[in-house]
Amino acid sequence: MAEAVFRSHVADAGLAGLVAVDSAGTGGWHEGDGADPRTVAVLEAAGYEQDHRARQFRASWFAGLDLVIALDAGHLRDLRALAPSPQDAAKVRLLRSYDPAAPAAQGDVPDPYYGPPAGFQECLDLVEAASPGLLDAVREAVKEHTR
Repeated sequence: MAEAVFRSHVADAGLAGLVAVDSAGTGGWHEGDGADPRTVAVLEAAGYEQDHRARQFRASWFAGLDLVIALDAGHLRDLRALAPSPQDAAKVRLLRSYDPAAPAAQGDVPDPYYGPPAGFQECLDLVEAASPGLLDAVREAVKEHTR
């Protein structure tokens, strides 16, 4: 979900040719599968396109990435532990840290998979709330790289 939403923000900002947006899980669950149908329904109802295929994040990817976004504290911990260096671990940030209205103690985007369908809309709302701040940070990083 976060991949589809943020990719849309990047495209709307005219940064699609400069910023790659992708996603992967911290485990190999559902590897190769498409997005959950409930996720697809919520994204489509909000006007987002998606073509996600599940895959597992690999430590070797850190070298080619400037920023790695985690949706919850468990993923943050797992990704930082997977990082081959302290510099790579510092690339991992929580998505909601980019939402100025998000309380620090509630920095997780909850996993809606085993909950009611309304949880998928809640996740979309949280992802959308954090996306402008993340886009601002990415825009600044692009400016730094192109100077």
